[in-house]
Amino acid sequence: MATILKGKPVADKISEGLIKEVEELKAKGVTPKLAIVRVGASPDDLAYERGALGRSKKVGIEAEVKELPEDITQDDFIKELKAVNDDPAVNGILVFRPFPKQLDEEVIKYVIAPEKDIDCFSPINAAKLVEDDETGFAPCTAVSVIEILKHYEVPLEGKNAVILGRSMVIGKPAALLLLRENATVTICHSRTQDIAGVSKAGDILVAAIGRAKFATKDFVKEGGAVIDVGINVDDEGNLVGDVDFEGAEGVAGMITPVPGGVGSVTTSILARHVIRACRAQNNL
Repeated sequence: MATILKGKPVADKISEGLIKEVEELKAKGVTPKLAIVRVGASPDDLAYERGALGRSKKVGIEAEVKELPEDITQDDFIKELKAVNDDPAVNGILVFRPFPKQLDEEVIKYVIAPEKDIDCFSPINAAKLVEDDETGFAPCTAVSVIEILKHYEVPLEGKNAVILGRSMVIGKPAALLLLRENATVTICHSRTQDIAGVSKAGDILVAAIGRAKFATKDFVKEGGAVIDVGINVDDEGNLVGDVDFEGAEGVAGMITPVPGGVGSVTTSILARHVIRACRAQNNL
């Protein structure tokens, strides 16, 4: 049976360090602040928001939510986002996506201030990720994948890592971050031939394809590490990942659960990014 890689110990360890950092900043008269910009009130957004607010409170970060109506116009949304950009008290901005159909993400992503964009919405931060410029902010979930692997001392250098999914939210950023760790990376997607066979060659399998229980035991290398980023609801109403946990657990050497895995680390990374942004903006 596989070792279960739980996210809580990873998140708690990160938070311990963040609490000390915030105390040091407050001693200098500086308090990091997060602003969450949310359109409407989807259950997924609200769930993540509760986690982000709870983590912020735990480490001592101030946080506010700017809730905007579901039918807000693009001009009004941009006006509200610019106001948050220009607020000197705000160090980090988290904008929930996807947007309602009347809002054009391809336009809005150029509006958010890159230095406050703590979840890699801005193309400038995406470019910094590609360039290995660590002054930018990578997506929090993708960073969480790396943090879990490092916390549990999973070897990365020279290892074959396979990623299921090529989105700019998780797949591509996770690939770039694994390349930084000197892994050899393969990205699989809907057009990949023999996707199970390709996946099974991975010492590390990162599942971020957005399909419930898509990766069966046939995708998993014997003794490999499986990081399941997916969050789906199955036919019985249960929260499940992109990996068939029951099947994969019998083959993998290590595996993250859903829930209780990658998602529980993400808010700690968010908080760390807010603190990093605060330090940079205050030349500390």
